[in-house]
This record gives sequence, structure tokens and C-alpha cells, in this order.
Amino acid sequence: MLSRRHLFSAAALLGLLTLTGCARDRAPTVDYVLLNGQAGNSQQWGGKVMLVNFWATSCTTCVKEMPQIVATHDKFKARGLDTLAVAMSYDPPAFVAKYAETRKLPFGVAIDNTGAIANAFGQVQMTPTTFVINKRGEIVKRYVGEPDFPALHALIEKLLAEA
Repeated sequence: MLSRRHLFSAAALLGLLTLTGCARDRAPTVDYVLLNGQAGNSQQWGGKVMLVNFWATSCTTCVKEMPQIVATHDKFKARGLDTLAVAMSYDPPAFVAKYAETRKLPFGVAIDNTGAIANAFGQVQMTPTTFVINKRGEIVKRYVGEPDFPALHALIEKLLAEA
């Protein structure tokens, strides 16, 4: 049988774990260059809800989900969503540029040629991996694989409504 002291310690630990679970990681500070040559930095994302999608042209799931990423961007961009597609370091830049051009991707596309952006986001290795970042620059959700788009849209709605 557990003593009162053990129960109190367990309750305190559970409370601490619960509070810790609520803490959100800040999005890392990263520099990038878009395909159009424009330099960017994650510090420019303040006040926006960001969708950061790590992908590769050789990833069939990435290619399959990209039209839904585009539709999500188009649906919410006027309300403050921005999207950055980050091509993985192993993706040939010419393939990325051709894909973005032929599909007329309506958001910024960066090539992570050194792997620094993927490393800053927690050593992203699996594609697709998508991060949702709130207006305060906190990572709210990380999807590995194709997101559940209705749930993603509900989350974006909630985050856009926040002050």
C-alpha cells in the first residue's frame, strides 16, 4: 500500500509532468534563401501562423500531399498563414526549381543544401515533416508523414483566431 507521502510525491510529479507537457518549443532561428534569390529568416515569421514543410521531389508522399499543402496555403493566406517549403539537402536543386515552377507553388521554397535548417528543427530526416508554428513563434504541432488535413485546418483556424 502506498503511503500518503508517496501519493503526494506521485501527484506532485504528475503535476510537474503535466505542466512540462504544456510548454512549447520555440521555432529555431534559421536563415534561408528562396528559389527566387530572396533571403529570409524565421524571425520574420512573428505575428503569422507558419506552416513549414520539409519535403523532397523524390518523396512520393511529399509529391502526393503538395496539392493539399497548396490548397491549405491558399485557403488561409489572406488571414495570416504563411508557408515555407524546405527541400532536403539531398534533393537536386534543379529538380526542386522545376517542380516549384511547373506546379506554380504559391509560397516560398527554400533548398536546405547544407542540412542546417533540418538540423535546427530537430534533425528532420523523414519526409514529409511539417511544423505548425503559432503567431508567438512556438512550435504547436509536428507532423511526420502526411497530415490529417481536416485536423490541420481546424488547428490553423484556432491559431489564426488567437490574439
